[in-house]
Amino acid sequence: MYADLLFTGGPVLTPEGPADTAVAVTGERITAVGPAAGLRELTGPRTEVVDLAGRLLLPGFQDAHVHPVPAGLELSQCDLTGRRTAAESVAAVRAYAKAHPERVWILGGGWSMEAFEGGTPTRELLDSVVPDRPVYLPNRDHHGAWVNSRALELAGIDRDTPDPADGRIERDASGVPSGTLQEGAMRLVGRLAPAATPADRLAALLHAQRYLHALGITAWQDALVGDFLGMDDPAQAYLTAARDGSLTARVVGALWWDRARGAEQIPELVQKRAALSHGRFRAGTVKLMLDGVAENGTAALLDPYLDKCGCATANRGKSFIDPEQLPKYVTELDALGFQCHFHALGDRAVRDALDAVAAARAVNGPSDTRPHLAHLQVVHPADVPRFARLGATANIQALWAAHEPQMDELTIPFLGPERAGRQYPFGSLLRSGARLAAGSDWPVSSPDPVQGIHVAVNRVEPGGDAPVFLAGERLGLRDAITAYTAGSAYVNHLDDTGRVAAGALADLVVLDRDPFAGDPEDIADARVTHTYVGGARVYSAQGD
Repeated sequence: MYADLLFTGGPVLTPEGPADTAVAVTGERITAVGPAAGLRELTGPRTEVVDLAGRLLLPGFQDAHVHPVPAGLELSQCDLTGRRTAAESVAAVRAYAKAHPERVWILGGGWSMEAFEGGTPTRELLDSVVPDRPVYLPNRDHHGAWVNSRALELAGIDRDTPDPADGRIERDASGVPSGTLQEGAMRLVGRLAPAATPADRLAALLHAQRYLHALGITAWQDALVGDFLGMDDPAQAYLTAARDGSLTARVVGALWWDRARGAEQIPELVQKRAALSHGRFRAGTVKLMLDGVAENGTAALLDPYLDKCGCATANRGKSFIDPEQLPKYVTELDALGFQCHFHALGDRAVRDALDAVAAARAVNGPSDTRPHLAHLQVVHPADVPRFARLGATANIQALWAAHEPQMDELTIPFLGPERAGRQYPFGSLLRSGARLAAGSDWPVSSPDPVQGIHVAVNRVEPGGDAPVFLAGERLGLRDAITAYTAGSAYVNHLDDTGRVAAGALADLVVLDRDPFAGDPEDIADARVTHTYVGGARVYSAQGD
């Protein structure tokens, strides 16, 4: 039988490493990998021969922690991504509001905390450009929101409004809400904002999918399928796209664990798993957000945060799910065959997650549920070897492991030097035997795997001139790529993907160069030219 596709003339990243070989694809699968001369007999009149011309063929990238529908929606709203100063952010809001006088609410987000003093923008800044309509703009990590006076008024938030148990209303010196809502306090305004329509959510998903395919991403795990702080539930969009065939990626949906409830929600999750799984979309994972983020003091730490003077405070962050109950929940979920996907950013949250996995292992024995912990900003050294022992995957967001203003101004001073030196310990985790997967958390940060791989290898932002961030935690290029391919494929239970080998699904990507042949400092210059899912081309760069 002749092949449908034949890749030749360039290096191929096989499980054994880069090799000068050819790859044949028939239908959805790779049918042969070997010397080009030996595969000529598979070339027929309808075989598409792809001359790599020295470009690298590798497995399709997979994002193990991403939010495509909110990202797609933000791209069509007031998008503040990349604005570096308060003035730029305010100007963008002014321009958007002027261009959309018909919008009852100004929605969007993506602002950077370092653009504002203390990471907390004020309502007065928004009032100066949008005084008459409510404004609700989550920041780039979606753990805080910037609102104007009209939004606070509609929500009934004033000096007498108490902080919710899982959040904080930022206030000025007199106790008046200042315009930033942290964590659960976002819900106070977010619940009032108009929800996107089903058509909006489907369009956002397909827009995001096109963008992710252009970055070489063939599969992902959506890290939040459900209702959370006013964010739009993407479940129906996925189900619609899976049924009508417009979902070309392979997607795992992580069902949201309502942190205000307990084990009584588990039967509902079982029902959702059955109802939502269709075609290329499966909903066999549960997302458990254990803590917040370090920049606003809500990441759960074993020891207290420091203040601006370097003295210990009374704040050790927040545990959004009761640590005493968490092992029971995880044990029950594991017994039902659910994968647990933990948001665990601080060292206390990481320990709580690992303790819960250990409890499940002790009761249920070994399983193939493949739990994974995402973010891992601070990990206590005693917990690093536990990942391998427990079979828990370390899900890294590599772009965050670099010096930049949010890290240097809003994080390191409040962690102190010892804990700051334990951040994003990719190398230590790998050396301990842990399996690494990788994701972006887009729209929190760029979903471009090549950019993430660059930072994982260099621990410096692409094009940056900052010092290397904890050089001992750098990964080799092959290990970094493996995290974004085979590692994430493992987490996603897509065992027929993540490698270029006979019998595997032909989820493949072509880069415009071979980064193994160049300088590590130039990794980020690589661009995707072709992306294939199951042998079907889903992206081709202009001119290719």
